[in-house]
Amino acid sequence: MPEAPLPVRDGLNPTRLRLPENPSWETIAEFLLTRFPNDAARIAEKIESGEVVVQDGTAVTFSTPYVPREFVYLYRDPPAEPRVPFEIDVLHRDENLLVVDKPHFLATTPRGSWVTETVVRLRKDLDLPELSPVHRLDRLTAGVLVFTVRREARRAYQTLFDRRLVEKEYEAIAPAAPRLDFPREVRSRIVKERGVLQAREVDGPVNAVTSIELVDTADDRARYRLRPETGRTHQLRVHMNSLGIPILGDNLYPEVYELEPQDYSNPLQLLARSLSFHDPITGRPTRFVSRRNLAAWSNSTPGPR
Repeated sequence: MPEAPLPVRDGLNPTRLRLPENPSWETIAEFLLTRFPNDAARIAEKIESGEVVVQDGTAVTFSTPYVPREFVYLYRDPPAEPRVPFEIDVLHRDENLLVVDKPHFLATTPRGSWVTETVVRLRKDLDLPELSPVHRLDRLTAGVLVFTVRREARRAYQTLFDRRLVEKEYEAIAPAAPRLDFPREVRSRIVKERGVLQAREVDGPVNAVTSIELVDTADDRARYRLRPETGRTHQLRVHMNSLGIPILGDNLYPEVYELEPQDYSNPLQLLARSLSFHDPITGRPTRFVSRRNLAAWSNSTPGPR
């Protein structure tokens, strides 16, 4: 992927567009004004101010010819978003990594309705324009999240996650299950279809494996340790639900229910407790641990197992 000729601004990367083949447009400006009719006035302003550029950094004017497959970059105006009222705690920072303790309800990267209110607001807060996540947590999941600080370090750490060389440990609060034996391993095939909120288990070769341990019980609920060997979408939520013990606060499993955007009253009781790996640059064994506690357990009284 070519490097953007515009820098990060307000914590966000510029939008990149690739001009379609077989155009009916004579100029790039004509294409952009047609592509974004609701923002036509702002697009025109951006062209006039030199904020729209092609791959080599040359500013687009109203007469710049249309060239199929050329890359065009511009800043889109971010939507107005209410601030997610939780802070991001920094666990570790060095010349290569920033490791944070992500709160519930804050997305990892801009997506859908969440653009500025994501973890990348740290780019602005810490003045780290090249900050980039090397893995992701769901918006509703809290815990340890790793970023690279500089572009040159990104590939080494992303490779660790791509090759499953990172040990991940999660904590979840869910109903107690006295009839189930623990520890146990759940193996299944999980698929997630585009546009469908829930992932589902289907017949076929296994692509999702989770080890589950019972840590403690408190009345009708229990604390579980989850160790995923794979990283399918919603894997932990699906596997816990398949055992009949859906994670508390889960608005997708077993049934989908809508959450109001600013309803923070019932967070998903899932925490990325720790990450362990051998640092690919220093070679040292490394472990990061969340300092957070899940509210559904903090308010319970553990009992005898």
